[in-house]
Amino acid sequence: MTADPVAARPPRGLFVGLATVDVVQRVEGLPGPDEKVVSSRADVSAGGPASNAAVTFAALGGDTTLLTVVGGGPLAAVVHADLAEHGVALRDVGDDAAHRPALSSVTVVDATGERSVVSRNAEGVAVDPPPDLADLVAGADVVLLDGHHPRLAVAAAAAARERGVPVVLDAGSWKPVLADLLPLVTAVICSAAFRLPDGRVPDGALLAGGPELVAVSAGAGPLRWWRPDGSGEVLVPAVRARDTLGAGDVLHGAYAFAVAAGLDLVQALGPAVAVASHRVGHVGPRSWLSDPLLPTLVPPTLIPPTLFREEPR
Repeated sequence: MTADPVAARPPRGLFVGLATVDVVQRVEGLPGPDEKVVSSRADVSAGGPASNAAVTFAALGGDTTLLTVVGGGPLAAVVHADLAEHGVALRDVGDDAAHRPALSSVTVVDATGERSVVSRNAEGVAVDPPPDLADLVAGADVVLLDGHHPRLAVAAAAAARERGVPVVLDAGSWKPVLADLLPLVTAVICSAAFRLPDGRVPDGALLAGGPELVAVSAGAGPLRWWRPDGSGEVLVPAVRARDTLGAGDVLHGAYAFAVAAGLDLVQALGPAVAVASHRVGHVGPRSWLSDPLLPTLVPPTLIPPTLFREEPR
């Protein structure tokens, strides 16, 4: 019997959103006003929600493309090198003369793993979708958006909806473009800090806007989910949090991988939670990728059913 070529190839993901350069300092405590502290460790890598999710997708074995704005200058070389090293194909629609990657300053507290971030993100950057966007979307099994670069996000979501490609929305914080994106996406995964414009905490009411699944993470607490036929939660494994930087991005990237591999929208939450929990147990933005345990976290046969609690309709 001839093998199915689709089943034989790796999952393919298109990630649309922010690329930054992250400078990460690990400290015993945050400095006060006019105070200087010496870090115990420093790391420099590409960052941004879509970029970190793309690195995760690639680490799990996916064929990964990141559509973003990088541009030129010395910092652009950092983004190119880091993404290439971690198996992410970069589709840069920036202009070398006009655009530069945003620089993010990140501080991680050694005792708790909690991080603080200061960044310009994509403020003041407006670019049009590339002419081959439809081909990029058609070649993907899943599209992930982080809401940065709104024109790219809306165009990619519309193209995916037209072609039946599932779209995952990383809702870290409310952005005006989300009003346009919610009717176009398949699954929305919100952070614990996410609030709607009227201050409400997201829940199953967001399903009325169009998504088939809404989920809300809560750090070490259970991840809650809703879909039209029910709701429930996924328990988070107990781990010692060494570094929470990018944990949400990792959750989204692993979720996108599981969806692209064919898992149900709810069942895909299991490996996503497992991979994000794995990430926070490691120090540094990329050290967790080399842990041999990582590849064992995604196959659906290894998803612990005890993680799921489904509530009756």
